[in-house]
Amino acid sequence: MLIYQTESVEQTQRVAKALGSMVQPGDLICLSGDLGAGKTTFTQGLACGLGVEEPVSSPTFTIIKEYDEGRIPLYHMDIYRLGERAAEEELGLDDYFFGAGVSVVEWAEWLEEVLPADRVQVMLQNLSAEGRKITFTATGPRSEARLKELNEACPTSR
Repeated sequence: MLIYQTESVEQTQRVAKALGSMVQPGDLICLSGDLGAGKTTFTQGLACGLGVEEPVSSPTFTIIKEYDEGRIPLYHMDIYRLGERAAEEELGLDDYFFGAGVSVVEWAEWLEEVLPADRVQVMLQNLSAEGRKITFTATGPRSEARLKELNEACPTSR
């Protein structure tokens, strides 16, 4: 487990950018947190780390947005609007989860039963207007390797 405490949008994005520079095809990043906790802000930083230059916004109404111009494709999903029925929807998720890019899922808790076992879980919590606590948890060997790399590239303060 890694825990970061950030005090600005830029610091939150810097941590996410570091992760974005190291993710690999097939990696899955699951984001959780209250409305306004910074899930899309985090994804914007991750996209920057991938080399995505176009603006990244929440795909709340389209559910899934693909960004192909980075180092590897970014598949950005926002499941909020689907709620509890998200796992029942035919979204072709395996094509994304096991595809050529990295998948980032906002409100991933609604997909728990269909998510691959090995993933990076990210919990974002507001501490102040711009401050956040970001908790990373690995659920398997692939995600553990990614968090080890992140800690080496962007050490947490202890």
